[in-house]
Amino acid sequence: MIVHKGETVFRQGERGPLFRLKSGLLKIVRVHEDGHMIVVNLIVAGEVIPHHSLVSEQPYHGTAIALTTSELEVIPSREWYEELAAHPEKALEIAALLQSRLRLMQQRIDQLTRTTPAEKLFKLQEWLAGLTGTTNIADLLTQDEIGQLIGLRRETVNRLLRSGSAK
Repeated sequence: MIVHKGETVFRQGERGPLFRLKSGLLKIVRVHEDGHMIVVNLIVAGEVIPHHSLVSEQPYHGTAIALTTSELEVIPSREWYEELAAHPEKALEIAALLQSRLRLMQQRIDQLTRTTPAEKLFKLQEWLAGLTGTTNIADLLTQDEIGQLIGLRRETVNRLLRSGSAK
């Protein structure tokens, strides 16, 4: 399955299949009752999502939206869970997937613990460039989304991007 930038893969609250991201980049957003969206996760190639449904089916916790043209493998949930029940060793595959996600989260925590806003932005830019080859972070995310990911106000992100001081 191919999705293009801005297209939705699944919506918060729905139930459905799992997905393996073969290439590209996705964002997971939570939509609040007032319509306000917040970016809660970035999904990179190799991941199977949703993470919280790898062992048991749950409604989608957020909405998955393509940040770049992305290729996904659709994994019917019934097949996934039947295979897990029939082959307990598949739990090791799930553990490896979750371990990989934890390592990415550790990198994200390292970005968030930088001392200056410019360092936080630089580390996020560097991380995304390594994943996508895109050097302009604004091609992928809005200033609000960048701020949400690194704990800064949109105005601060705007100032840093305009000044080119993200180092």
